Amino acid sequence: MRKLILVLLFIAICTSVFAQGKPKTVYVIADGIPADVLERLDLPNFKRIISAGAYTRMHVGGTKGGYDQTPTISAVGYNSLLTGVWYNKHNVPDNDIKEPNYNYPHIFSLLKKQYPDKKTAIFSSWLDNRTKLLADGLPQVGGFKTDFHFDGYELDTIRFKHDKEKSYMHRIDEQVIADATATIRKDAPDLSWVYLEYTDDMGHMYGDSRQMEAAVKMLDEQMGKLYDAITYRKTRFKEDWLMVITTDHGRDERTGKGHGGQSQRQRTTWMVTNKHNLNSYAGHYQPAIVDIMPTIARFMKVNIPIDVLREVDGTPLTGPISVANLVVNHFQDKIDVSWIPLAGEENVKVWLATTNNVKTGGKDEYQLMAEVPVQQGHVLIDVIKYPSAFYKVVLEGQYNTLNKWIIEAAPKQ
Repeated sequence: MRKLILVLLFIAICTSVFAQGKPKTVYVIADGIPADVLERLDLPNFKRIISAGAYTRMHVGGTKGGYDQTPTISAVGYNSLLTGVWYNKHNVPDNDIKEPNYNYPHIFSLLKKQYPDKKTAIFSSWLDNRTKLLADGLPQVGGFKTDFHFDGYELDTIRFKHDKEKSYMHRIDEQVIADATATIRKDAPDLSWVYLEYTDDMGHMYGDSRQMEAAVKMLDEQMGKLYDAITYRKTRFKEDWLMVITTDHGRDERTGKGHGGQSQRQRTTWMVTNKHNLNSYAGHYQPAIVDIMPTIARFMKVNIPIDVLREVDGTPLTGPISVANLVVNHFQDKIDVSWIPLAGEENVKVWLATTNNVKTGGKDEYQLMAEVPVQQGHVLIDVIKYPSAFYKVVLEGQYNTLNKWIIEAAPKQ
């Protein structure tokens, strides 16, 4: 009888694992589409995905006027998504991508480090996404290499002859989608990035216009093809797919041609996903582009190392969450720490460091300053023993971790 029970238990566990399916993720960055443009157009494929999942507005740009204020520029947004941190950490302020700080690992390298056999892919019109942001093959990221890559089409001026109207970029995006759908159907990489540029080109050229709207409608057709490929894998191979579609920045209010600043429309972005189980953080706070990385990590069961986790600026958008909205204020040898509790009965820990060694590849020494019930929502910590012009405050809950920096201004002479 005992043997039978064990056999039945084993079968039940195997059945449960099979029913859940192997987790796979594909995320799309469709460049330069303001939230209001996406929301006002009739986009049947976006609607199809949202009906199965969810839509939420997001933001880019870090904290306006804060130490982590981040330019609303394309490559900056891509890297904020990849690493889950703002510009003050990843050090990509523009599209030149001259000196990325690879000490803040991206989701691809984190996945590969834990699961070396899992496959990664990038489908992109822009070669720099792989060679500079993913640092494909560079020793700075441990020699990480993508398993599948289809990119660099912007350099092929014979196949994709450049024209003033930028129609060649639409043809490139069509090729990127063809590559992505074919590879997903056949090989189903575990983590894929799809990058599409044409919408941003139309924004720069025409601003808020019928050309921009036409480009978004073309994007809708492309997303339908990609969603069909995922549905095929889910149905035939019983895989569990997370699809995330987002953008890297909005556009200026006056014309819709520019971006890079901190106006509301330039900062306001969006996310579409096929998953409907967004958590209370996603539902009650405007999420940020940095939240996508820890969301993917949670779905893919990537255990982010503690020294990396203490630097991540994002919060998972699915699953349980302990705390949100961390606020810190330094005064008279004390730091007032407050947060919004999103969990029930648990304790949270407050950690303190006065160094930023992670920036140069080292580790910071943290001191445990307090451990209090999460529902308390605040705590006052005494830092008289730790005099410094710089502090890192980390709030550690059972389900997520938040961090803030305190940078004291130099006294006026």
